Amino acid sequence: MHTAIIFRILGLLLMVFSIALLPPIVVSLIYQDSALQAFISALAITFAVGAAFWLPVRHKRQELRTRDGFVVTVMFWLVLAVSGSLPFMLAENPGLSFADAFFESMSGWTTTGATVLTGLDNLPQSILFYRQFLQWLGGMGIIVLAVAILPMLGIGGMQLYRTETPGPMKDSKLTPRITETAKALWYIYLTLTISCAVGYWIAGMSFFDAICHAFSTVAIGGFSTHDASIGHFNSGLIESVAIFFMIISAFNFALHFYAWRYRSIKHYFADAEVRTLLTVIAIVAAITVVTLITNDVYNTADAIRFGIFELVSIATTTGFATSDFSIWPIFLPFLLFFMAFMGGCAGSTGGGLKVIRVLLIYKQGSRELKRLIHPNAIIPIRLGGRPVDDRIVEAVWGFFSVYLMLYMIMCLLLLATGMDFVSAFSAVGACMNNLGPGLNSVAAHYGDITDFAKWVLSFAMILGRLEIFTLLVLFTPAFWRQ
Repeated sequence: MHTAIIFRILGLLLMVFSIALLPPIVVSLIYQDSALQAFISALAITFAVGAAFWLPVRHKRQELRTRDGFVVTVMFWLVLAVSGSLPFMLAENPGLSFADAFFESMSGWTTTGATVLTGLDNLPQSILFYRQFLQWLGGMGIIVLAVAILPMLGIGGMQLYRTETPGPMKDSKLTPRITETAKALWYIYLTLTISCAVGYWIAGMSFFDAICHAFSTVAIGGFSTHDASIGHFNSGLIESVAIFFMIISAFNFALHFYAWRYRSIKHYFADAEVRTLLTVIAIVAAITVVTLITNDVYNTADAIRFGIFELVSIATTTGFATSDFSIWPIFLPFLLFFMAFMGGCAGSTGGGLKVIRVLLIYKQGSRELKRLIHPNAIIPIRLGGRPVDDRIVEAVWGFFSVYLMLYMIMCLLLLATGMDFVSAFSAVGACMNNLGPGLNSVAAHYGDITDFAKWVLSFAMILGRLEIFTLLVLFTPAFWRQ
């Protein structure tokens, strides 16, 4: 393993991130709030640590191997989560402990949206901006990771796209060079963010809120500058803008790349994953609205407005709120929560298992039923009219089985802290699927759970964001053998 190259990359990463602390400093100066010194100190510490990593090995030039790639990918999120926690600890308000600050930072970087903070309306503007900015940076990192990096390591949801389409062949690289790919994705991501911010501003948000919520919407993060989240604005127009951009951001960014390059949107409707996502959302939206109306929770107009918004927010794993879905009647809280398990499309900022995996699991189940009737038949699984290799289907089932085992283990760990079953089950699901809000005691925030539970859930966040195997491979003895 090329340790020197790994330290060189991490050092550069920290120094670059220290520059990303300049925008919150500018915001602090504009609003004259109390967090200015905290951000300046965090910038100095982060840059100094990065320089200490980088300077001794700055002249090292070696090619990264696949094994190095796994280490760099995992360390990328861990190092940034630690450095990202500094402002939360150093600022007088909120002045979090390390466990709380790391949880908040990891939630931001992984675009989970789970928070330990309350009283957001009273926090310094620069801290509010910083939380949203973390999610935006994390969302871009996820896109580059999912579309450009993980396929080079031979893992990740985008690997499944080698068998997908009609539409563009979404291979491991959209352009011949990874730097060109990353640059193109940055342009698309930035364009979506600006468009979303303009939409929010026109719909009635202040300039500050529009920018902050655009950050967390396009990143599918769910952080807000207000305790009441999007519900603070009580605006159907703002909610409509949010719904549109949450859905767009849950699509595979390779599709956005194709639309940008070829000036066409036809391929969206030809994509099996997009069709599945929209179909499932439409069906569950109808069930949600009808249930809210028949149980006299809202009138018809409000049932449509709140029902569709909450469904899209949970289904795309964003986590914005206009009402408390956890107290809705009968099965609705669990129906919406289970939507997050499917999550967004592969190569999007969404969390969850990813739509394409759920689709392949469904098709495999259907094939097994047909085999019971026709045991000698050869029945290929098809996506977009093309057969899917059985090895890919096996990989999906392998991913799903490990996902379930880890889910149960972490759920048991939370139960051991004294948490009730619904809270433990939903907390693990919300963090592992990068959703954010859970049910019962973790519906509003995670500030009241134990530090041990926060560390478990922080692990769940990075596990879900790195698609499990990227992280787990580091715990295998074979990985560390020469």
